[in-house]
Amino acid sequence: MLLLAGLLHVFQLGAQSLQSRYVESYPVAASKKGLQVELIDDALVLGVKHAALNFNLTPLVDLAGDTNNPTWESDGRIYRFQRSQLAAMDERIQSLSEQGVIVNLVLLAYQSGDAARDRMVIHPRCVTNAPNRLGAFNTVTDEGRHWFAATMEFCAERWSRPDRKFGRVAGYIMGNEVNSHWWWANMGRVTMPEFAEDYLRVMRLAHDAIRRQSSWARVYLSLEHHWNLRYGAGDEQQAFAGRPFLDYFTRRAREDGDFDWHIAFHPYPENLFEPRFWNDRTATTNVLTTPRITFKNIELLPAYLRRTELLFNGQPRRIILSEQGFQTPKGTDGELIQAAAYCFAYKKIEKLDGIDAFILHRHVDHPNEGGLLLGLRNFTPNVTDARPKKKSWEVFRDADTPEWQKAFEFALPVIGLASWDDAR
Repeated sequence: MLLLAGLLHVFQLGAQSLQSRYVESYPVAASKKGLQVELIDDALVLGVKHAALNFNLTPLVDLAGDTNNPTWESDGRIYRFQRSQLAAMDERIQSLSEQGVIVNLVLLAYQSGDAARDRMVIHPRCVTNAPNRLGAFNTVTDEGRHWFAATMEFCAERWSRPDRKFGRVAGYIMGNEVNSHWWWANMGRVTMPEFAEDYLRVMRLAHDAIRRQSSWARVYLSLEHHWNLRYGAGDEQQAFAGRPFLDYFTRRAREDGDFDWHIAFHPYPENLFEPRFWNDRTATTNVLTTPRITFKNIELLPAYLRRTELLFNGQPRRIILSEQGFQTPKGTDGELIQAAAYCFAYKKIEKLDGIDAFILHRHVDHPNEGGLLLGLRNFTPNVTDARPKKKSWEVFRDADTPEWQKAFEFALPVIGLASWDDAR
């Protein structure tokens, strides 16, 4: 409930105090059903309760000082941000949040080819032509650090306003799958402690900047499903196992003054081309030494976060599943198998304490995703706006409605369950 527009609220965080411009409670959703939204109107028809939107920070900064662009003052300096970039994001955020959807932004830094802009936003150690053109954030140089903090303040104020003029954002995910940083948050070849120290600085700066504006918006670190082993395509300076990375991050955050961070996790099946996660061999149950955490053993993650050393103010960190999906296998039963995997995963997550959202990837198949067909809708090449629905579209729509049992019934024999009471 909104207490008072503009009311300042003091948070005790370790040795420091932060005052929030706007004070509200974190919103409560009717269910955990979420989607990485591409088609706004379709997402609303599907009844999404959570959404994730990618937000590239690189084109947002205005280094030229165009007086027609919005401004923000931070530490006595004026910063400007590109109006066109904001307008496009405002429209998407507002369209969703005004319908009660909890919106999370995945903050990214794509290499643009503009040397001055990239130098300001992207980590100076990021390699030229990084995989997927994604770099870590630049909080190393004085200029980069100030721009980053000002950007976070500006965004948090804009999307936390009591009048909701530009829509409402409840969560900020800092980068993507950072334990495999070489591909998704590149800062060159580094050791795990080197990357963790840099990322901790990013997370702390983001948290403090956002909390100065919003008392409720959460900051999330992003991890993929490799838990006790690293992604095999890279070496030890390109990818790290999630568990030791998380443990190191937690310890160092506590040593320097703990703060309110949370986890955005991606429990894809062990083989992204095989949706039947219940057969995953490297996702062992009831064992924290498991190589991977997938939907098969996802309950291990909230259990792990209940460990004393990971608590914040006596409470576990919150979890959102911000990106994961299921391949549509080739063959006549491909859509059936994909849809069954979603049914099983949804029923597991629905009853797990500590996980607030299950945000599916993708909305529509992507032609350049390495052959993966993860969408609720097909992509038809050379046909404008042709996005035929799959079986998974129907079960997603009904997942949190009174029709769920009828819609999900087909999946039980596909999975090998007698009833949904056995979904664990």
